[in-house]
Amino acid sequence: MWKEDKSCVEANSTSRSKFEDRLPSTYSMKIQSLSQLNTLFPDDGYKSRSFSSGKYNWRLVIYPKGNKKDKGSGFLSMYVELDSKSLVASTVLAYLTFFVYNKKENNFFTIQDVEGNQFNALRPVWGFSQVIPLDTFNDPENGYVFDGDQCELGVDVMVPHTNWEVVSFDQKPLYPKFSWTVNKFSKLKVNTYESKKFLMGGRNWVIMLYPKGKTNCKFLSLYLKADDKTIKEEVYAQVDMRIVDPFGCNHVTRTSKCWYQNSSTNYSWGWPEFVSLAKLREAYLDKEGSLKVEVEFKVVSTTTYSS
Repeated sequence: MWKEDKSCVEANSTSRSKFEDRLPSTYSMKIQSLSQLNTLFPDDGYKSRSFSSGKYNWRLVIYPKGNKKDKGSGFLSMYVELDSKSLVASTVLAYLTFFVYNKKENNFFTIQDVEGNQFNALRPVWGFSQVIPLDTFNDPENGYVFDGDQCELGVDVMVPHTNWEVVSFDQKPLYPKFSWTVNKFSKLKVNTYESKKFLMGGRNWVIMLYPKGKTNCKFLSLYLKADDKTIKEEVYAQVDMRIVDPFGCNHVTRTSKCWYQNSSTNYSWGWPEFVSLAKLREAYLDKEGSLKVEVEFKVVSTTTYSS
């Protein structure tokens, strides 16, 4: 239920004012002494404590004598300020409705911006400089100031539900290389071996080695596997996998550019025929018969979500 208030400021084409019976659903504030607030904050806005809406932090800002810097002289001015530290995306769309309690009518005068406001780090404050004329607001006969010197104000901050994905690609990992020495390679009997887990890009990885080949017994097979317990989304990785030449610099290097998924079938990529076993035994085992495998990350992605 609502009715127009002719004593309040006329709304423009992007705002709407009316009386409502409902309470503010986001934040309410009761001022015990309006005159004291006017004395302490004659020109500056009073900021409420921080409150949360839409996973962001906000403050209600009140100018009891009007915000002169925003053409608010002679009016009650009300704003909402976004705490930019709580920003996930660069911009937040929010719909604002400001409430001023009228005890005489036992309802609230409300004013809202029907098109919403785009909050960001450069423009963290939005609101209305001309909510109610001060001669109307301050007159106890009108019901906005009551019980001597009290008033109640509030705001609804409605943030449309949006799922955000923030992805970044680290092209210079802090420690990009991991080395694995496979001892006594010629005596390996198990079909598959895994290196110990190593951390890269906030995720665990392992190297998978097939000493007698995965599909061709004449070749060594090598794969890079993303640990299924830590990978919660697709991860892009550009890596160089190599068999290190123990006697020189004639390494065998293969490059992979792949998306690793959190599934039982697509969370490892590699080469079923990385190098022939004949060539490996001839040139890539050291004097103790050990094989050194190395993986170097060139690029690895990181993804965070907000919903």
